[in-house]
Amino acid sequence: MAMILIIEDETELAKVLRSYLEKAGFNVTTAYRGDTGLSTWEHKHPDLVILDLNLPGMDGLDVAREIRRKSNTPIIMLTARVEETDQLIGLELGADDYILKPFSPRVVVARVRAILRRFEDRTESHQVIHVSDLTIDNKAHLVLRNDELIDLTPTEFSLLKTLASHPGQAFDRLQLLEATQGNTYEGYERTIDAHIKNLRAKLETDPKNPQYIETVFGIGYRFVKTS
Repeated sequence: MAMILIIEDETELAKVLRSYLEKAGFNVTTAYRGDTGLSTWEHKHPDLVILDLNLPGMDGLDVAREIRRKSNTPIIMLTARVEETDQLIGLELGADDYILKPFSPRVVVARVRAILRRFEDRTESHQVIHVSDLTIDNKAHLVLRNDELIDLTPTEFSLLKTLASHPGQAFDRLQLLEATQGNTYEGYERTIDAHIKNLRAKLETDPKNPQYIETVFGIGYRFVKTS
């Protein structure tokens, strides 16, 4: 049974989310402040964090930053901030998804299931992709560059696997959203740009001159095809 940590200062909303998630079969723990939420994460090691941005004690973005500094625990951000820049900041910090308030709790449950399925699914065949000096191990859910481990979030891993599985093929942003987020996604296509930026920062020697993931202007992105 996967453990979900909800960090949300709106107590009624947190209770509703907890109820829906528990009915869906998850083990749920709740924190109502950013600092106590981070402490709970450190001690309980949940499988996924649902994180509000506007929190007392410690801002949600700072909580996400601290989690990402130590771990690739999947993060879904909840936010009432409607500015695109706020959402992109969260994604660039390594959040796997974000949900705008108000929302349906059923949508949150669907998103949680989708992310955990990507992160934990071990029923697929043991596919290993070798491209240039990268090794992408689908079953072990790890990426190596010259035998050095590169830590990726579930969304980053899914995005890289999709691109690297079809080197030389151009994907538009909508295709990449559907491949990595599934049909539960409700957002805008530019979020893919934030995930690509994070991937390049981790993969590329010089992110401004990428050797793995190329921008296809007017379309989207493709993984470089090697001879």
